[in-house]
Amino acid sequence: MIKQILVLCFFLTSLYADNIVIGKYDRVDLPLLNLKDIRAKVDTGAKTSSLHCSFIESIDDKYVVFDVLDETHKKYENEKFKLPIKRVAKVRSSNGILEKRYVILTKVFIFGKYIETEFTLTNRKKMNYPILLGREFLKKGFIVDVRKEYISFKNKN
Repeated sequence: MIKQILVLCFFLTSLYADNIVIGKYDRVDLPLLNLKDIRAKVDTGAKTSSLHCSFIESIDDKYVVFDVLDETHKKYENEKFKLPIKRVAKVRSSNGILEKRYVILTKVFIFGKYIETEFTLTNRKKMNYPILLGREFLKKGFIVDVRKEYISFKNKN
């Protein structure tokens, strides 16, 4: 019996050994979009991560032009970005409405690592956090501890 418990403990330890504990909130960098220390909310209920944009426009269904944040945000630069559309997702927003959203691929810098991540582009002006980090991001090596906040940001500074 003791041997079985030890094997189980070893298995669980090795299963989670490479995972990083992330809290319910943190700050992230999106270097390809010239953003540093942007507030992000970890959302295990969201499949794909989401990025607040006040302007979003498709070009020939191949590219999307967008700006990040809006004029009320102190880090808003009124800079337009043009990236390939990775795919179009149908997303049920927090108010229950089904939306068509463009998905881009960019890098997130958190815990000293660059992690390629898909983001849906949407207007999150009424939300408290301009970035949601969803399950597809979290599957890349994170375990959520909702009792903690800003772990990566605190370690960075």
